[in-house]
Amino acid sequence: MAWNLQETFDTDSPILGMIHLPALPGSPGYDGTRGRIRTHVLEDAAALEAGGVDGIVVENFGDAPFYSDSVPKHTVAAMSAIATTLTSAVDVPVGINVLRNDAEAALSIAAAAGASFIRVNVHVGAAATDQGVLEGQAHETLRLRDRLEADVGILADVHVKHATPVGDASLERTALETAERGRADGLIVSGSGTGQKTGLKDIERVTTALEGLERDVPVFVGSGVTAETVGDCFAAGATGAIVGTALKTGGKTTNRVSSERVEAVCEAARAAAGETDG
Repeated sequence: MAWNLQETFDTDSPILGMIHLPALPGSPGYDGTRGRIRTHVLEDAAALEAGGVDGIVVENFGDAPFYSDSVPKHTVAAMSAIATTLTSAVDVPVGINVLRNDAEAALSIAAAAGASFIRVNVHVGAAATDQGVLEGQAHETLRLRDRLEADVGILADVHVKHATPVGDASLERTALETAERGRADGLIVSGSGTGQKTGLKDIERVTTALEGLERDVPVFVGSGVTAETVGDCFAAGATGAIVGTALKTGGKTTNRVSSERVEAVCEAARAAAGETDG
């Protein structure tokens, strides 16, 4: 299986917009209104698509406190229904992230719903988090994708946010091992937390570490991207960006998507990518 960024997003510099789901059934914050979740998803998706994103990532952001490695079956069922609704409603590729680190669920949901990629927060190695120590399951994820015969890309975080790497592996070494031994299709480098700026030096370190690979591995910026900073991220070597907080009304993560803010980020990204290519 050979996942290709250009074929998936129809651009070499994709901007992926986030849908942060409210609490799903079974989570402490769930308000008992299933219809509200569907409306939330469709309205945010419409705003993202109208603003010009190249793809959409949906994650169970409202389910805190998160399960560590494996979410319950009712979460998989809810996210499968949501993902199927979403892929039917939009014309851009959809990605799945099941928090905190359930790659098996994310891949299964993506395969069932016709999504194009997943985000895996800890794909190789281990990270200390508020859910405990999370261990990468690249060996299981890649084999499951083969068994499912799923044309689904794997975008994997390098030193994921809200976590501390276990061991002394550098950012460069982790990036290489995630791409080479973990066989991720793309890497994600982020700041320390949701909405936190990603260091330009970190982007440069990851992209430089990948230069000797025999295949191209795109690098996405995973947090803190705004209309003002997206050009700097591309100049530092990033291929694309996953943007959430900056696209929300008032720049607040838990608010709804603003199509005007989406358009501002996407326009800035197109301009920056054009300048970089030129």
